[in-house]
Amino acid sequence: MENFIYSINVTLPIFLVMVIGYILKQIGMLNDNFVTVANKFNFKVTLPFMLFKDISRVDIRAVFDIRYVLFCALVSTACFWLIWGGTKLFVKDKSIRGAFVQASFRGSAAVMGLAFIQNIYGESAMGPLMIVSAVPLYNIFSVLVLTFESNEAESLDKRKKIKQAFINIAKNPIIISILLGLIVGLIGIDFPELIDKTVNSVSQMATPLALITIGAGFEGRKALAKMKPTIAASLIKLVIQPLLFLPVAAWMGFAGEKMIAILIMLSSPTTPSCYIMAKSMHNDEVLTASVVVVTTLLGAVTLTMWIFVLKTVGLIG
Repeated sequence: MENFIYSINVTLPIFLVMVIGYILKQIGMLNDNFVTVANKFNFKVTLPFMLFKDISRVDIRAVFDIRYVLFCALVSTACFWLIWGGTKLFVKDKSIRGAFVQASFRGSAAVMGLAFIQNIYGESAMGPLMIVSAVPLYNIFSVLVLTFESNEAESLDKRKKIKQAFINIAKNPIIISILLGLIVGLIGIDFPELIDKTVNSVSQMATPLALITIGAGFEGRKALAKMKPTIAASLIKLVIQPLLFLPVAAWMGFAGEKMIAILIMLSSPTTPSCYIMAKSMHNDEVLTASVVVVTTLLGAVTLTMWIFVLKTVGLIG
């Protein structure tokens, strides 16, 4: 029961901030221009600042575990390619494929995940290490699928699509910020307090602004029309991924902090940055926003269920 209450306390405020954004749009305080500008600002400024801050502060050399890093990276990769392959086979509507794939595999490891891990174990080394292992891949794979499945990609031949994907990866501000954060973390650069406070101030805007923007840009009628893919993506994110790969993690001997971090990687709600990237790269933002909303609502229940299972079988304390 304690875990369920904590899950509610983590996920419900996130959902309520999206509701505030929706209400503000309905009463005319926010408009479509705000949504467009805020998405661009989040994508190019606040999210890169947040990821740079989170990753640059991890002492990677002190907590490095090659088996764990490889597991997180390989499982993230497997989830992405399995979902994209399945989407190619079973999702007939080409216009939603990119958004569907991204929303199905990319969880909120950095935003909600660390808070969840710290509630159980206090300060955690394995949470940041999981983020370093998985989050860069989340962003690279998202750029790939959103480029190849973009509504603008139909007019491009295969060679141009590959070239465009590499260009998008190279200039993606989120990926650049992750690489810079890794470099700073590895070298151990200690910035002056003035810079640290500036980075903190900007990064703290990322999540609330993203959630307000999702709420303001949420189109209820269009979302209802896409309820089947929304439910399918939500089930993949919250249930099917952990069902497939948690037994593999247990077989490999991961437990405690490591198992909780793997659980967060596999089954945390879809991250709000999915919406920002989908809209910025001309994919289906309506479907993405719907999946963010549904997985955030259901995440408290499913995460608590998985924690109960892991405790029952003795994999976490």
